[in-house]
Amino acid sequence: MPGPRTGAHRRPAGRPVSALRGFPPVLPVPRAAGDDVVASLATTVLPELAPVEAPAPVVEAPAPVVEAPAPVVEAAPVRRRSLRDRRPHLLLAALVAGAIGAGVLGVPGSTQAGAEPSSELGVQMELATEDVSEELLPMASITEAEAQARLQEVAASRAERAAAEAAAAEAAAEAARPKAVLPVSGARFTSGFGSRWGTFHYGIDLAAPLGTPEYAAADGVVLRAGAASGFGLAVYVLHDNGDVTVYGHMQEILVEVGQFVEAGETIALLGNRGQSTGPHLHFEVHQGGMSGRKVDPVPWLAARGVEV
Repeated sequence: MPGPRTGAHRRPAGRPVSALRGFPPVLPVPRAAGDDVVASLATTVLPELAPVEAPAPVVEAPAPVVEAPAPVVEAAPVRRRSLRDRRPHLLLAALVAGAIGAGVLGVPGSTQAGAEPSSELGVQMELATEDVSEELLPMASITEAEAQARLQEVAASRAERAAAEAAAAEAAAEAARPKAVLPVSGARFTSGFGSRWGTFHYGIDLAAPLGTPEYAAADGVVLRAGAASGFGLAVYVLHDNGDVTVYGHMQEILVEVGQFVEAGETIALLGNRGQSTGPHLHFEVHQGGMSGRKVDPVPWLAARGVEV
């Protein structure tokens, strides 16, 4: 006895049998020409997007088998979707994840570049505000009379300071200046104070070439200057302690009566006038004035730090 008719005798050979009656059979999807390029991008680009993980692939469960009232015919195996079938979804997810990662991490320098215009604008606005506030402030001023008074104060202060500096310099020079000197520098001592040739010699003789400068032994005022008996020419100088020093036989007198002279100042040029045996300076000291007692000049000079 023949079996029930299933329609298999009308199916062409090689056509798959559908598990569900009344539905068209599942046919294989033809492979597009660009499928290889997309698969390559999925395998090379997706691993580089490390910070964002791609969503896990969705695995579809096989469709449930519906039992037909007819005899069970062995259905063809259901093919799972491969990576190629899922590649459009994965590529889209990778692009979305990359955009999110770029927005979170940021491109180096993009924040700074975007902030610079805002910063410059803020500075310009601040400067503009300051200029406006300064223009609104009142201008400080004084009168011309007050300015002139201030100038006079400054001039007086400078003059006072200059006078003080000059006084200090003068005091320093005065402190450094010698208070007593040898009347002739580099002279040769030829005769001393005491008896000589049957008479008394009241001074000392210092020999030197003609024209050698003669100096005031100490500070004083010229008391006399000119011709003198036995000296030819002589100069008398009165000192602050009342003593008088005498300089004789000079060739030329360089000071005037009443002139103040300092120790070491040139008063005459050495000569050979009067009762003289050669060019020399005759130097005397009258203690207490012109008519005072004549004393030995060597101790007198030594008491003032001068060695003959």
